[in-house]
Amino acid sequence: MSSKSTMTRMARISKTVQKYAKLRQQLKDSKDYAALQRLPRDASPTRLRNLCLITGRSRSVYRKFKISRIKLRELALEGKVPGMRKASW
Repeated sequence: MSSKSTMTRMARISKTVQKYAKLRQQLKDSKDYAALQRLPRDASPTRLRNLCLITGRSRSVYRKFKISRIKLRELALEGKVPGMRKASW
Protein backbone atom coordinates (compact mmCIF):
# COMPACT_ATOMS: atom_id res chain seq x y z
CA MET A 1 0.00 0.00 0.00
CA SER A 2 1.49 3.30 -1.01
CA SER A 3 1.48 6.28 1.25
CA LYS A 4 -1.19 8.93 1.13
CA SER A 5 1.42 11.50 0.13
CA THR A 6 2.22 9.51 -3.03
CA MET A 7 -1.44 9.44 -4.02
CA THR A 8 -1.85 13.19 -3.45
CA ARG A 9 1.40 13.96 -5.30
CA MET A 10 0.22 12.02 -8.35
CA ALA A 11 -3.12 13.87 -8.24
CA ARG A 12 -1.27 17.21 -8.13
CA ILE A 13 1.00 16.23 -11.01
CA SER A 14 -2.02 15.10 -13.02
CA LYS A 15 -3.65 18.51 -12.62
CA THR A 16 -0.44 20.25 -13.65
CA VAL A 17 -0.08 18.07 -16.75
CA GLN A 18 -3.64 18.88 -17.81
CA LYS A 19 -3.12 22.58 -17.14
CA TYR A 20 -0.04 22.87 -19.37
CA ALA A 21 -0.98 20.30 -22.06
CA LYS A 22 -2.05 22.79 -24.74
CA LEU A 23 0.85 25.15 -24.08
CA ARG A 24 3.35 22.26 -24.22
CA GLN A 25 1.93 21.12 -27.56
CA GLN A 26 2.14 24.63 -29.00
CA LEU A 27 5.74 25.00 -27.87
CA LYS A 28 6.64 21.60 -29.30
CA ASP A 29 5.02 22.44 -32.65
CA SER A 30 6.90 25.74 -32.84
CA LYS A 31 10.10 23.98 -31.68
CA ASP A 32 10.65 26.56 -28.94
CA TYR A 33 12.60 24.25 -26.65
CA ALA A 34 13.93 27.06 -24.48
CA ALA A 35 10.40 28.05 -23.47
CA LEU A 36 9.53 24.39 -22.99
CA GLN A 37 12.42 24.08 -20.55
CA ARG A 38 11.05 26.97 -18.47
CA LEU A 39 7.77 25.17 -17.78
CA PRO A 40 7.44 23.36 -14.45
CA ARG A 41 8.90 19.88 -14.32
CA ASP A 42 5.59 18.42 -13.23
CA ALA A 43 4.01 19.68 -16.47
CA SER A 44 5.62 16.79 -18.31
CA PRO A 45 3.36 13.75 -18.73
CA THR A 46 6.30 11.40 -18.22
CA ARG A 47 6.27 12.31 -14.53
CA LEU A 48 2.89 10.65 -14.12
CA ARG A 49 2.75 7.14 -12.71
CA ASN A 50 -0.20 4.77 -12.99
CA LEU A 51 -1.35 3.92 -9.47
CA CYS A 52 -3.95 1.40 -8.38
CA LEU A 53 -7.12 3.25 -7.38
CA ILE A 54 -7.72 0.87 -4.48
CA THR A 55 -4.30 0.26 -2.96
CA GLY A 56 -2.07 2.85 -4.61
CA ARG A 57 0.32 0.18 -5.85
CA SER A 58 2.50 1.51 -8.67
CA ARG A 59 3.55 -1.69 -10.38
CA SER A 60 1.53 -4.04 -12.59
CA VAL A 61 -1.48 -1.75 -12.88
CA TYR A 62 -3.91 -2.64 -15.68
CA ARG A 63 -4.77 0.48 -17.66
CA LYS A 64 -8.24 -0.75 -18.58
CA PHE A 65 -9.33 -1.29 -14.98
CA LYS A 66 -6.91 1.13 -13.27
CA ILE A 67 -6.26 -1.42 -10.54
CA SER A 68 -3.33 -3.70 -9.79
CA ARG A 69 -3.16 -7.34 -10.78
CA ILE A 70 -3.55 -8.44 -7.17
CA LYS A 71 -6.77 -6.52 -6.56
CA LEU A 72 -8.08 -7.46 -10.00
CA ARG A 73 -7.66 -11.14 -9.15
CA GLU A 74 -9.36 -10.72 -5.78
CA LEU A 75 -12.32 -8.89 -7.34
CA ALA A 76 -12.58 -11.47 -10.13
CA LEU A 77 -12.68 -14.34 -7.63
CA GLU A 78 -15.44 -12.53 -5.72
CA GLY A 79 -17.38 -12.19 -8.99
CA LYS A 80 -17.31 -8.40 -8.97
CA VAL A 81 -15.75 -8.02 -12.42
CA PRO A 82 -18.36 -8.85 -15.07
CA GLY A 83 -17.30 -11.38 -17.67
CA MET A 84 -14.10 -12.35 -15.90
CA ARG A 85 -13.53 -15.73 -14.34
CA LYS A 86 -10.61 -17.80 -13.25
CA ALA A 87 -8.95 -19.77 -16.03
CA SER A 88 -8.75 -23.52 -15.61
CA TRP A 89 -7.68 -26.19 -18.03
